[in-house]
Amino acid sequence: MGKPRLNAVMVACAGLGIFLGVSGYTFHYAKGTSYLSNDPKSCVNCHIMQEQYDSWQKSSHHALARCNDCHVPHELLPKWFAKMENGFHHSKAFTLQNFHEPIRIKSENSAILQRNCMACHADIVGGLPGFHKERDSRMGCVKCHAQVGHGAN
Repeated sequence: MGKPRLNAVMVACAGLGIFLGVSGYTFHYAKGTSYLSNDPKSCVNCHIMQEQYDSWQKSSHHALARCNDCHVPHELLPKWFAKMENGFHHSKAFTLQNFHEPIRIKSENSAILQRNCMACHADIVGGLPGFHKERDSRMGCVKCHAQVGHGAN
């Protein structure tokens, strides 16, 4: 192995080490492992979510449902994929400070929310006309029941 090739390998290793070190520190500083849990307090690691957390504590679902029960799929792989995707987008938005205030739910996450409402309440809404479509934004559960998951402030 020649000297130029050895230098290139050392530079690549140093670059990789710096990248992994900064990434690991950032993950630790942002309390990244807390997002692997089902603890609603992990959602308020970012101050922007404090209002949603406070309103959830006042909601009718507080004793029954946690953030993940409504906001991520219930199936194992889709759940972890959604957590990973949302974590990436949230960390990017908060790092670059390019997010809308007040925070708003994306259409993909709104569809997950609607599916989860329908899954938990299938016995109640299963026979109602117009409520069988997961993505029907005109008749989405939170259209009328916005205070259920996040109570009045």
